[in-house]
Amino acid sequence: MHEEFMNLAIEQARTGLSEGGVPVGAALVADGSVLGVGRNRRVQWGSVIRHGETDCLENAGRLPPPVYRRSTLYTTLSPCHLCAGAVLLYRIPRVVIGEHRTFEATEDLLARNGVDVRVLDDAECAGLMREFIERFPGVWDEDVGAGDG
Repeated sequence: MHEEFMNLAIEQARTGLSEGGVPVGAALVADGSVLGVGRNRRVQWGSVIRHGETDCLENAGRLPPPVYRRSTLYTTLSPCHLCAGAVLLYRIPRVVIGEHRTFEATEDLLARNGVDVRVLDDAECAGLMREFIERFPGVWDEDVGAGDG
């Protein structure tokens, strides 16, 4: 079940990498239907907030609160604080994560706030991030708020 929806997120991450962006993709799903997909577009659009998860939520459009509350967010990388905040704000009850070897900052926060967090430890998700970080280490540092700029 998770594989089909995670594959949509991975497809978005691949597209992001091909555009020179951070390869993080996401898909929002409720009742077996895909509500939206997105990818990190910070580089492509010069945005400070267009992470994979926030792009996905924006692409899903404005939804009634009950829809968010029965949805699952699939993301190729463990959410940062910005994206975890959106999950908590909209009370998304489940987050399925492709990998957290590369980055993990909020899984405990999400779980403490009642979010069901599942990590798939997907090799392709990790490989996309590894390739990106090797090619663009400065952009990665910027994306996660690390480094001296």
